[in-house]
Amino acid sequence: MKSKFYLTVLAFALIFSLDVNAQINKGNLAPDFAANNQNGELWKSSDYYGKKYLVVYFYPAAMTFGCTKQACSYRDIEKELKDLGVEVVGISGDAVKNLKIFEQEHHLNFTLLSDIQGVIAHKFGVPVSEGGTIKKETAKGKIELPRAVTTKRWTFIIDKNKKIVYIDKGVNPMNDSKNVLSFIKDLE
Repeated sequence: MKSKFYLTVLAFALIFSLDVNAQINKGNLAPDFAANNQNGELWKSSDYYGKKYLVVYFYPAAMTFGCTKQACSYRDIEKELKDLGVEVVGISGDAVKNLKIFEQEHHLNFTLLSDIQGVIAHKFGVPVSEGGTIKKETAKGKIELPRAVTTKRWTFIIDKNKKIVYIDKGVNPMNDSKNVLSFIKDLE
């Protein structure tokens, strides 16, 4: 248990020793990133940049009220987004197994990435704080979902030229997917 604590402290020290002022602005090129998805497979941004619009949204924790509403709203407009050539990626500090539970419990139909050390969040300038544990009742019984870090809820849209064309740092989880869809429709 002590070694896990020290690893977590070390991870935070590493994150915060990096450029603390990492800031992304509209018009900047998006950073490259890779992480494991909810199936434990490596997902790479380079496989999508230049081919599709990429919606990258950061959320605090799987299975919480706002995060569930936000994820389900993206799930519910999947066809419209796909028709516009949009790929959606949700990123949190949750472990892969937590993301799999989240996907299964809410029938999510898009990629969820595990950023347990906040490295991707840092690349996008998204604030990261200490993690926590969520206790939930699911279809499979009571579960605990620990996460190493918690990110702020921010959304980015990256165009087909790898440029960041949209940043929302004050995301309303209920309206996020609608705002994103509307913005992308206006680009077309």
